[in-house]
Amino acid sequence: MNLQPLLLSIQVTFVATIGILVIGLALALFLARTRMRGKIIFETLINLPLVLPPSVVGYYLLIILGREGPLVRLFDVNLLFTWQAAVVAAIVVAMPLMVQSAKAALESVDATVENAARTLGSTEIEVIWRVTLPLARRGIIAGLILGSARALGEFGATLMVAGNIPGRTQTAPLAIYDAVQAGRFGDANFLVLMLTVLSLSSLFAVSRMQQNPSGIANVFSANRANPRQ
Repeated sequence: MNLQPLLLSIQVTFVATIGILVIGLALALFLARTRMRGKIIFETLINLPLVLPPSVVGYYLLIILGREGPLVRLFDVNLLFTWQAAVVAAIVVAMPLMVQSAKAALESVDATVENAARTLGSTEIEVIWRVTLPLARRGIIAGLILGSARALGEFGATLMVAGNIPGRTQTAPLAIYDAVQAGRFGDANFLVLMLTVLSLSSLFAVSRMQQNPSGIANVFSANRANPRQ
C-alpha cells in the first residue's frame, strides 16, 4: 500500500491550515470591524470559491501562479506543479469557511465588554487578543477545523496548479481518482476510508465543541483574565 499520497495530503493540509488561520482570521477581523464602502464586494470575492467550480478556481490560480503571473514577474517564484501550489489551492478553496465562521463569531462579541477593557487601559491589540478572540474562540476554532477538512479533500484546483505527479504532487484525492481509473480498488478503498475517517473526526470535533464550550475551545481562555498581565 502506497502511503505517499496520504502523507502528502496531511503535509499540504497542515501547512494550509496555518495559512487559513493567519490569513482567514485577519480577513475576518477586517470584515467584522470595518464599515467601508464596497465591503460587500470584497466579502463576495472572498466567498467566490465556495460557488465557483474547482476547475475555474484552479484556472484563476494558474494565471496568477503561471509564468506571466505576478509571483514570477515580481519575485521570480514559480510554484506551478509543486506541493506548495497544492497548499495555495487548498488555502484559497477553504478560506471562505474560516472567514465566515470567524466573522460571525467576532461580530457576536459584546461591544460593552471590549469597551470596558479599553476604559481599564488596554490597547486595541490587547483588547483583540485578550478579550475579543477568547470570546469568539468557538467560532474561530470551528471555522479552522472545517477549513482544514475542506483543504484535505481539495481536488479540482489542486489538479490544475499542482498536477498529478506521483511522489511529488499527487495528494490522496488525486490518488483515489487514479486508482479507480486503473482498477486498483483496494488502494482506492483504503484512501477513501482514511479521508472519510479524518473528515468525520473533524465534523465530530466541531459538533462536540458547539455542545460543550469547554474542552478544545479553552485553548484561548487563559488570556481572558487580567488584560494587563
